[in-house]
Parts: sequence; structure tokens; C-alpha cells
Amino acid sequence: MQCSWKAVLLLALASIAIQYTAIRTFTAKSFHSCPIPSPVNCSPSQDTDAADRLCDESPTFSYNLSRKTHVLILATTRSGSSFVGQLFNQHFDVFYLFEPLYHVQYTLIPKLTQSKSTTDRRVMLGASRDLLRSLYDCDLYFLENYIKPQPVNHTTDRLFRRGASKALCSPPVCESLGAVDLHLEEGDCVKKCGTLNLTLATESCREHGHVAIKTVRVPEVSDLRALVEDPRLNLKVIQLVRDPRGILASRSETFRDTYRLWRIWDGTGRKPYNLDVTQLTTVCEDFWNSVSTGLNRPPWLKGKYMLVRYEDLARNPMKKTEEIYDFLGIPMDSNVERWIQNNTRGDRSSSKHKYGTVRNSAATAEKWRFRLSYEIVAFTQHACRQVLAQLGYKTASSEEELKNLSISLVEERDFLPFS
Repeated sequence: MQCSWKAVLLLALASIAIQYTAIRTFTAKSFHSCPIPSPVNCSPSQDTDAADRLCDESPTFSYNLSRKTHVLILATTRSGSSFVGQLFNQHFDVFYLFEPLYHVQYTLIPKLTQSKSTTDRRVMLGASRDLLRSLYDCDLYFLENYIKPQPVNHTTDRLFRRGASKALCSPPVCESLGAVDLHLEEGDCVKKCGTLNLTLATESCREHGHVAIKTVRVPEVSDLRALVEDPRLNLKVIQLVRDPRGILASRSETFRDTYRLWRIWDGTGRKPYNLDVTQLTTVCEDFWNSVSTGLNRPPWLKGKYMLVRYEDLARNPMKKTEEIYDFLGIPMDSNVERWIQNNTRGDRSSSKHKYGTVRNSAATAEKWRFRLSYEIVAFTQHACRQVLAQLGYKTASSEEELKNLSISLVEERDFLPFS
């Protein structure tokens, strides 16, 4: 059977039209698909129908060609990460999120064994990377997989520490604020703004030039390699470290029940036989592994990694912040400068809240020398000797040397960004 030349021409034109439509459809959608239940990217309790509803109700997100700078503050608990986060939260063009991975941990940990197995770690990190990638793409709907109870009509009152994000407590996300609320305290945000509308939060995110996220739930920078190498992201990692002796002292004071045995040792001078030393050694091992990766300067981290010691930032907050912004290629605005001036010279009463950021930053960095007994300091110095040397923290050889503030226990080091 022969076809006329008109039929052939019509078939060719139809083929071209179909290909054009497919290309337009593909490029109009995000490069990541709508979340579906799986062990690595969704709540284990999420049912298929709920996931389908999320796909139907959520808008698609276009491929980000704007080259926004995406920032990840990689830290551990009580290392000064809340303070560093505020250096981005105060910037008028940065959309900042405080610990969104809390929801991943809260959802997955009850479903997993408490052992630190490779499988558990892989599931947590896989879910965390998926969520981070979505959040950097301003797809805040992805959070709904982990917020319990699940948001209704994309609104929730369960976002962890919402008030720590200025963007989530400002118009257009919160329209009920007046001129007197420009410096809204974290605890007042939920009271004045009500439930969080994730659609408005998504719009706000997309209107900002950059996105910054702080987390203490990713152990090492190598865990972020897939994101750093993702061509859709312009991700830069600020790894914040702190003297492990300072971290231990701060945790013992803040998490009194969890670190009860350390407090008993500190108060009685007798080390409990059942002391959980991994509360200390895990921090040092993660620091050692992560910093070693960064300082070895692998090609995939070129231009993407900066190591910051909390002590350097506490002593010279303005200078160090300028260096951080220079590394990121983002102009530092007057809001950040003003916040530094107002929040690094606080008195003793200004740091009562365990997550507060108003304090005398230089004095806070050294306070551990008077909180810990020399026996615990000596134990920490031995357990963490490798990472202390690696990061330029000097050891105290006696109690007198420990308490003598005229003797610096921090070497002068210039950890230049890997550019």
C-alpha cells in the first residue's frame, strides 16, 4: 500500500508537533519528581493516596537557571550554629530555614532501630538529601511528608522553630505584623502570625535571591557530595567547628538529663562506670573525618567549602562574617552588620535562653574553662587529641593553665576557603 506525498507530509508534521509538546512538558517541570513513599525520601507512614493528593495539589517547579547561591551551615549541637545562622537570617535577600531536617529525624527515628547501623544512616541521609534538594528549589511542599500531623490545605502549626526564620515571620508569609513588630522575638512569631501557609512560604522563598539552611543532623561534608555536585544547585558549605571541650561543657549545661553522668563526674570527681563516652567521641570522629575531607581539597569541593572555627568568629565577628560573605559571593548588607553590633556584646543575663544568640561572644567562647573540671578536660584532650591538633586547639597541662585566660588555647590559624 502506497502513501501519497500529502500523507507523508502530514505524518512528519504531526511527529514534530508531538516532540515539541514533549520537550515543553519536560522542561516546564522540576527535574525531581513529586515525592512518593519510599524508605529514603518519604515518611514510612505516608500512604499512596496521600502522596497522590500531594502531587495533584502541588504546583510544578521550573529548573532553577538563576544561579542562586545555596548555603548549608554544617555543624553539631552547641557549636554556635544558631549564632552563625543569624548571620544569614538577618540578610534581606536570604531565605533562611532553621533545622528543617529535624522533621526527617522525628519521623524516621521511631521507625528505625536505635543502633547506629549503616542502613539506618543511609536511610536518614537519603531522606535528608532529598529534602534539602527540594528546599533549595523552594519546594516547601516536600516538607509535608515529614510534618505530623500532615498539613491540611498546605497550612501547619508544627514547623520546628518557625520563629527562628525571619522570612517565615514577615510579609507575605505573615501579613498581620505592623511596624512595631520589625524585631519580633521567636516566641511571638507563632502568636502573631498564626499557622504557617506553605504556599506563601514557597512564594517568599522564590522571591529571595539566596537560600540558607542550618543543620546539625548531617555528620560529615562527604555526606553532601551528591548535592554539592548537583548541577542544578550552586551549593556552598560552611562547616562550623568548635573546641570539643567547649561543646561538652555547653551540652552538659543545656541537656542536663542527657549528660547527667558527666555532671556527676564533674561534681564528685569520680568517673561513672557507665559513662557514655560516645557523647564526646562521636563529635570528635565526625569533625576529624569531615575536616580531613575539606582540608584535603578534593576537586568536587573546589569553591564550595569553607571551614570556620567558632572561636575565630566569636573574637572577630565582623571580620569573620565579611570573609564568609566574600567566599559566598554575596554582598553583606547593613542589617547583618547592625545585628552583629547588637548581639555580640551582651551581658550575663542576655544569654539565659539555651538557644539565644545575644551574648558576649568572646567570653562565651572561653567559658568552658571554668565550667569543666580539669579531670574531664584531660580526658577530653586525650580522647580528641587528633582533632584538637588538626583544628589548632592547644591542650592545658594543669588546672592552673586551664583557668589562666592570659594563656590562649587557640592557635592562630588561617583556614583559607578552598577556591
